[in-house]
Amino acid sequence: MTELVHPARALWWLFEPVHAVTYFSPEGRAAFEAAGLRGSWRGYFGGRSAPLGAVEAPPVIAAFFNFAPAMVERALPELWKHAGPEAVLAARIDGASTTLARLLEHVDPEQVELAADLLERAVARLDCAGRVLAAANAVLPRPAGVHGRLWQAATVMREHRGDGHVAALVSAGLDGCEALVVRCALDVRREALQPFRGWTDDEWDAATARLAERGWLTERGTITESGRIRHQALEAATDLAAARVWENHPRAELDRLAAALKPISALCRGALPPVNPIGLPASTT
Repeated sequence: MTELVHPARALWWLFEPVHAVTYFSPEGRAAFEAAGLRGSWRGYFGGRSAPLGAVEAPPVIAAFFNFAPAMVERALPELWKHAGPEAVLAARIDGASTTLARLLEHVDPEQVELAADLLERAVARLDCAGRVLAAANAVLPRPAGVHGRLWQAATVMREHRGDGHVAALVSAGLDGCEALVVRCALDVRREALQPFRGWTDDEWDAATARLAERGWLTERGTITESGRIRHQALEAATDLAAARVWENHPRAELDRLAAALKPISALCRGALPPVNPIGLPASTT
């Protein structure tokens, strides 16, 4: 039986790979290195936080939520000594545009243009109140090329959903490490998340113990029925928080957006490493 999926989640499955593929592409890394940010994590933290300006670590720890503070502090604010926010923003669009131009070389250009247009229309209707990363990205200048436009629109949409997801996690009483432990108890290997978020074994084990005390996990670290229900509730809250922009969309326009994004998303998803920490389910339909 096919599982019914909220439209906001189904659309996230389509635009998330368009945003995320650039973190793993050689073009993305080369663009950040050319700007002065050597090492993939400098590029990641610089690229995602640059819309906020040359911020210190605390706002990024708060906004990104599930990264260990020590990991963020190793990158910020030191990376701004190598490249300022304007240079980093230019590098991320350059890397994203070049990546998508390569991946989408054989996709009908009209479909790429349509996907960019429809995503931009959705961005124009967003309410970014309470969503700092989405708001900071939404006011950036519109890129000149279609691949940059597509990437930026996808980025605003995913940051908008991400901001809402953080709010849902906080409302559910989870901290950053606990959120990852719950996810690993459900369907992701610990090795695929913990090293990429910087938490030590002691921090991870302490989070596991706290979750067991609160009934999310068993003493062995497996998910309880209560934990599964709570997780479903916070995912539903994330969908609800992301849904408003789609509520008054004509169904025909949603169908056109999904149809335009599907081949693009599939190519981007296929370029992601098999083991990655971006949180998408193993397969979607």
